[in-house]
Formats: sequence, structure tokens, C-alpha cells
Amino acid sequence: MTRLEIPRPATFISLTGFMGAGKSRIGRELARTLMLHFIDLDRYIERRTGLSIPDIFRHLGEEAFRQMEREAVQELLGKEYLVLSLGGGTFVDPENRRKLLARGPVVALWASPETILERTLRKPGERPLLQGENPLERIRTLLEARTPIYREAHVHVSTDNRKVEEVVEEIVEKLWSYAKAHRP
Repeated sequence: MTRLEIPRPATFISLTGFMGAGKSRIGRELARTLMLHFIDLDRYIERRTGLSIPDIFRHLGEEAFRQMEREAVQELLGKEYLVLSLGGGTFVDPENRRKLLARGPVVALWASPETILERTLRKPGERPLLQGENPLERIRTLLEARTPIYREAHVHVSTDNRKVEEVVEEIVEKLWSYAKAHRP
């Protein structure tokens, strides 16, 4: 069977950024636009373990989750034709970051702390790192710590007050520029 080759700026794209930045929603639409497969890393881990992310954190701890995350990233790095939506902390891990940056373009999605809070409050039980008092302050603290790491991504796009289609269009344009600049 012949594979239909269509013009794409990349065949493996990772999306990083803070929780609530829009990685899953944007990732699905980006994959559809570029005719690629889509995998949300957190959902992938949940399917493999049979546990929700909050349950993994609660019963096994964050370190066990981070190890599962490293194993899943390693496994998925070998795939082609994929948009991979990372968890908010996946790219923070130096081993994951090094491998993902070497594999293909990494797109960082950005949103303000207030936008992140508004989006994450829609599903509060699914955000173990935001449990407790003053989640906005927790978001600001974590985002400040992670910003220099997210800045290592190849492409940067804001999702604040923007339609999904508009964000995807900007990502595709920037991916084409990235591809032209990094063509062998």
C-alpha cells in the first residue's frame, strides 16, 4: 500500500506548557489540521495503568507518576505522524526535555495565571498540583519556576483570549518557519 505524502512542517510535534494552557484542545485540532495522530500523554498513562492521574498522585506519589511519564515519553518518541500533548511537568524533567527537543519541534503554549486558573477550575479534581489554599498563587509560583524551561521550546504561542483555530493557524505558520530554518 502506498503512503499518501502530504506537505507537513513536521511529522512529530510535542506541545508543552503549563496546565490549562490548552495543550490537549489545541493538540487535537493541530493533529487534525496536519493529518497526524494525537496522543494526550496523561490520558495515555491513565489507559496503561487503569488509574486516573489524581489517583496515581494520591496512591503512588508524584515520583512514581514522573517515572511512568518518562517511560511513556521514551516509548512514544519512536512514533511517526504524531502530535503529543505533554503534561505540564513532563518537559521540566531534563531527560524528557533533551529527548523531545532532539526528536522534533516542541511548541510551548502560554497563558496568563488568571486564564490558567479559570480553565483549571472547570475540572478542579483533576489538578493534584493545585489542591489546597490559594491556587492562583500556586499557579504563579509554579509558572515562574517553569518559565525558563518552557522557553527552551522551539516555537512559542499564546492562547490567552484566542480561538483554537487562530492558535493552530499560528502554530502551523511557525512550524513551517522552523522547518525551513532546520532543513538539512
